[in-house]
Amino acid sequence: MRRAHEVEYQIHGEDMQFVEIMLDPGESIIAEAGAMMFMDSAIHMDTVFGDGSGKEGSDLVGKLFSAGKRMITGESLFMTSFTNTANEKKCVSFAAPYPGTVIPFDLSDQGGMLICQKDAFLCAAMGINVDIAFQKNIGVGLFGGEGFIMQKLQGDGLAFMHAGGTVVKKELAAGEKLMLDTGCLVAMTRTVEYDIRFAKDIKTALFSGEGLALATLTGPGTVWLQSLPFSRLANRIYSASKAGGSKNKGEGSLLNAGISNLFGGND
Repeated sequence: MRRAHEVEYQIHGEDMQFVEIMLDPGESIIAEAGAMMFMDSAIHMDTVFGDGSGKEGSDLVGKLFSAGKRMITGESLFMTSFTNTANEKKCVSFAAPYPGTVIPFDLSDQGGMLICQKDAFLCAAMGINVDIAFQKNIGVGLFGGEGFIMQKLQGDGLAFMHAGGTVVKKELAAGEKLMLDTGCLVAMTRTVEYDIRFAKDIKTALFSGEGLALATLTGPGTVWLQSLPFSRLANRIYSASKAGGSKNKGEGSLLNAGISNLFGGND
């Protein structure tokens, strides 16, 4: 028997998606604080200390330990639960904090566990355990883009993650390797080995624009990749702003730049 609640869902949109969850009477879903978009009036919202899975029990020590692990991943101490208190099906919707794609996972189809980047989790059926996964490889921890700690989702129900841009799913055969930018990894199954490969020479590391190291994933298993990591988007926005010191560098012709300076004021 499933431990997690069996919820229905529908994903809306293409470039800026949100997920609508249909809850039967008494069903619940947990989500990151601030992820809710809209909900029916019969949905009861409650703050949950820890990860909301209920596995930590009712004792204070267990809840403190669960909340402490969430703090390590950079998440809030609290999660929010949404429960249908009506006698008929009701809906609640969740949206990602930046443009991208919402990805549904049935953890029972993934061996009961997924490893994902720290800020990818959006919401999940009540009963899913949101835990942490430590990187044992020092190189991965220092240069893997996600540090020594990633999120680990465990359970037998639906979980939803969000990622930047377009998401692609790749199946890796045993021994098959895939090299990627360290920020482009969204999630992987537990059988995938995550390592780092450094650039072969200093010139490539300094001037290729790809950094000192690339992530290397070795199968067997499944991986999900995103085309636009939020860190890449944030860096581009910052470099194009006045704080980044670009001042219209490379944006149109000299005439356009002059008009922009005249009306927008770079001085």
